[in-house]
Amino acid sequence: MKLQQQLPRNALVWIIISMFALIVPHALRLPPWVLLVYVVAVVWRILVYRGRWSFPGRSMKLILTLGGFVGIYFSYSTLLGLEPMVALLLTAFALKLIELSRRKDAYVLLFLGYFVCITEFLFSQDLLITLYSLLNVVLVTTALVALHRPGEHQFNRGSIRLASVMLAQALPLMVVVFFLFPRIDPLWTVPVNNHAAKTGMSDFMKPGDVAKLSQSADVAFRVKFDGDIPSTPELYWRGLVFSRLQQGTRSALGYYDVPVKQQRPREVRTLGAPLEYTVIMEPSWQNWLYGLHHARASTAGVRHTADYRLATLSPLETEYLYRVRSWTQAQAEPELSQWRREIETRLPPGGNPRTRQLAQEMKALTETDQQFVDAVLNKFSTQNYVYTLQPGTLSELDAMDEFLFESRRGFCEHYASAFTVMMRAAGVPARVVAGYLGGEINPVNKTVIVHQFDAHAWTEVWLQGQGWVRVDPTAAVSPDRIEWGLEAAMQAEGSFLSGAPLSALRYRNIPFLNLLRLRYDALTYRWQSWVAGFNSERQFKLLRDMFGEINTRVIATVLLGSWVLVLVPVSISLFRKRATRQVSPLDKYYLKFCARLAKLDLVRSAGETPGQFFLRAEAALPACAGQMRDITRLYNELAYAGSANSDGSATRTLDTFTRAVKRFRPKR
Repeated sequence: MKLQQQLPRNALVWIIISMFALIVPHALRLPPWVLLVYVVAVVWRILVYRGRWSFPGRSMKLILTLGGFVGIYFSYSTLLGLEPMVALLLTAFALKLIELSRRKDAYVLLFLGYFVCITEFLFSQDLLITLYSLLNVVLVTTALVALHRPGEHQFNRGSIRLASVMLAQALPLMVVVFFLFPRIDPLWTVPVNNHAAKTGMSDFMKPGDVAKLSQSADVAFRVKFDGDIPSTPELYWRGLVFSRLQQGTRSALGYYDVPVKQQRPREVRTLGAPLEYTVIMEPSWQNWLYGLHHARASTAGVRHTADYRLATLSPLETEYLYRVRSWTQAQAEPELSQWRREIETRLPPGGNPRTRQLAQEMKALTETDQQFVDAVLNKFSTQNYVYTLQPGTLSELDAMDEFLFESRRGFCEHYASAFTVMMRAAGVPARVVAGYLGGEINPVNKTVIVHQFDAHAWTEVWLQGQGWVRVDPTAAVSPDRIEWGLEAAMQAEGSFLSGAPLSALRYRNIPFLNLLRLRYDALTYRWQSWVAGFNSERQFKLLRDMFGEINTRVIATVLLGSWVLVLVPVSISLFRKRATRQVSPLDKYYLKFCARLAKLDLVRSAGETPGQFFLRAEAALPACAGQMRDITRLYNELAYAGSANSDGSATRTLDTFTRAVKRFRPKR
């Protein structure tokens, strides 16, 4: 192999550093054996560099490749899906290092490294992830720069400075492309791992599901109101409507479960001025959105369902920004259709006989549905029912009987389910609604942060003349949950975020840490609003505000003009740098040797040869004569030997010379 085709040691070190940096964001979602492959690949390549091992042959390459495919298949039970595809790419990325022998192999590996960096955005577009990915781009570019410096065989930090300057020069063009380059929808989608990727509410609910979410401090969404923020008891973020009650499960109606004539939202009587706000949803890999009572979205792509929910056509795989108007006093569906009445009063056959009998007896003692609702709420508030995150398990067949008459301990979904069953058993249309209640107000930017532990379930009851009315049985059992939030309600029990001891929310009583958390969340909201949420609709509005009528000619002119404005200054700076003299590694270290002697008033004169300078320095510093003689001899040998050392010994001599200069510390 020719010398100019070999990998410089400096480049190999930077390649290894960039590889480990690229895998860090994926580490927790990868099988442990993939991380082991990286360690083995690096050790193997280092041993090859030192001459102790050899590069793998064709048979070994085939075995390693097939082993990677088999390992990914057994780890994920499939090769299709986002996570197995990324894991397979990362495995191939590691194995490529083992056969890295020529520069062209390094080019393939580094260009693949840029692609690996992009894959992290398939899982998260968080601000910290973006900053870390920018660091990874710098590291990969540093390895690429070092690859073009064949004379550098010692680890050199100068490569990263040059890479940083190159990327800084590219930033203006990146900003121009971000704001002006047309945004188009992806031509294809990648299937997501359905078991590992979904977060938040599911389209079915069993007792305990909401309690599990209440142990998570993850952010569900953030809200920015145009005016004043409503009080916590008014912040019922409606998301899912469970109209189908089955044994042990509450589920939502699918699109094809609703007759065509019933798929459009029914009449709504709006009262008062609406609340206007912006919501930024975190990726949930679900297609439902959240809003206050009777929410109407003005964002394109958001649809309104028959049960007054908001939803998108496709699952949310990235942050999603949408605008909403809500009429919290609106009367939804004042006239109930026969189909809807039949759906919202249906109960599964059999099961919970005592609950059914109790509901019918209580209904017989009241004259109106409103009185019956009040009677059931009064029962919850006066008969020693307990609100807890640790309710215990219930039998599947007669869960409501066991809850109402025996355990009397439950979370919000227990009370909502029991209340709904009692309403339906008495012939009153009712359904369970799941979403979130309240949220943390960030005083830094006046946003409402809704966490997963704010998950909540309540009931909607249809009353004559009022339409669908929200009834929250939890308020009758634990008013603190409604007024002050989950943390206050669970203070005596001590179960708030008990499964997340490292969550920053557990340390909100430390002012400095809490202020840092809130400031970072405000920065995250700004990032999501202006960068992650900058879609084609907002881009078109921006261009229209700046340039008026938008057409292909205008866009092309703006793009070309902005590129010229950015590239001309960069080109001028690059041409100016070409005129400067590049100092070789040999001269660089000899000048460093001279600089250390200059600190002792031994300054080399213009035109003074290295030999003459040594004789003068030897007389002044006899104690360092041996070191100075070796350095001068090695310099003369490398600088004036010509092609005598073209067999590769020059590289070893240069390494010896640089080590000698680094060890040289002269003293009088």
